[in-house]
Amino acid sequence: MFSKIRTTKYTESFSDKINKLDRAIKSADAVLIGAGAGLSTAAGFDYGGERFEKSFSDFRKKYGITDMYSGGFYPFETLEEYWAWWSRQIYVNRYDIEVGQLYKDLLSVMRDRDYFVLTTNVDYQFLLAGFDKRRVFYTQGDYGLWQCSKSCHGKTYDNEKAVRNMIAQQRNMRIPTELIPVCPVCGAPMTMNLRCDDSFVQDEGWYSAAKRYEEFLIRHEGKRVLLLELGVGMNTPVIIKYPFWRMAARNPDCIYACINRGEAFCPKEIEKQSICIDADIADVISILKKSI
Repeated sequence: MFSKIRTTKYTESFSDKINKLDRAIKSADAVLIGAGAGLSTAAGFDYGGERFEKSFSDFRKKYGITDMYSGGFYPFETLEEYWAWWSRQIYVNRYDIEVGQLYKDLLSVMRDRDYFVLTTNVDYQFLLAGFDKRRVFYTQGDYGLWQCSKSCHGKTYDNEKAVRNMIAQQRNMRIPTELIPVCPVCGAPMTMNLRCDDSFVQDEGWYSAAKRYEEFLIRHEGKRVLLLELGVGMNTPVIIKYPFWRMAARNPDCIYACINRGEAFCPKEIEKQSICIDADIADVISILKKSI
């Protein structure tokens, strides 16, 4: 249906869109939140700038790395350097971090609502903010988990204790060799449980969350569902954006809402049941919170 992806932007005023979204939230039988990287960026968790410089200035000076995203793909020559980098990236985005006010405000807006969260984010912010774990599906992994780099078995491992040891003991952008994590089954090096290729391990928790998501969709099929898309770009549209568009097209009682600065649009086919807000997500959610 959307092969040409013909998109349109609304010409309604900002206040009209906010009021329309407020009514959609309050009248919906359920709210399905689709959250992308833009949500955490709007919450203040940028992968570049001051946050990057504070923790990675030495890597920038030595390798020319300018942000945490690109640094995650850098081909470090040794595992000691690889884990020095990754222990810092995990630490600043998963363990040494406050709950973003935006996430707390979003939870306030969703309180007493029948909601579910589908997210490509890996920073655990939804659960840190207090969202019900049974209502969140982290499709792309979690900074707090490791897996075998060979995917020799379908289990993941909590990394907090090991990461804190790496942070405490690393020197000159290297961790001690004895801290390099290895698979307890095959002995291969461990790696991040983040989806970047076909080696990503979908463990028991992943499949349980996927099942709860499917049950949520089945339970609300044909009902008034608000598809609330927050900060989702076009890097991986097949996970959230395209499925949301298809759900809206199949069900005229669905409302598709997209909040994303610079990327708020929808296909022409679902324009009449869409709310596209080109604005800062934090500002929009803050306004909605006041109307509760």
